[in-house]
Amino acid sequence: MIRHQVYISPNEVKVDGKALTIKSCGSAMLTDLYREHVGDYPKFFKMDTLSKVGFIASELLLNAEGDRSFDPREDRAVIFFNRNASLQDDTAYQATIQDPENFFPSPAIFVYTLPNIVTGEIAIRNKYFGETSFMVIDSFDEKIIMRNLENAFQDPITKSIIGGWVDCSDEEHFEANIFLMEK
Repeated sequence: MIRHQVYISPNEVKVDGKALTIKSCGSAMLTDLYREHVGDYPKFFKMDTLSKVGFIASELLLNAEGDRSFDPREDRAVIFFNRNASLQDDTAYQATIQDPENFFPSPAIFVYTLPNIVTGEIAIRNKYFGETSFMVIDSFDEKIIMRNLENAFQDPITKSIIGGWVDCSDEEHFEANIFLMEK
């Protein structure tokens, strides 16, 4: 059963179907949302855009849930899907190693060349020890997403899931459509 839902695009934010007032668009909007609704996780400023979108969406989702205790939990999974994986960071990292005469691999970019970093950031922040995974599919497909999330409930320990779609092609083109599901 879906308890709460958050939708974010470069110029719109909805929590449980209600639009939030936003002051800016694109990546600046993500920073504004962080400052207004989170403000206590400085690692946000080191994150890539995909992680920022997923992180902000999850924070808004958990704020809607209420009761933010940050107590360790084994019963909550974090499972996301998208179409672009970590392509924005893969491209940026490739640029740092492309030229053998000007070879400067960037560890700061490399760490984000895996899309599951966003699920890990959410799990670390909230002390979730359940399943974390990030699956790449051709396009947003609610049936595929819901089937995979329902399958995660086969684990008897999993009682709730933060799951859904988190995609990003660049700093100004992103989308999150995530929800909190309970068994």
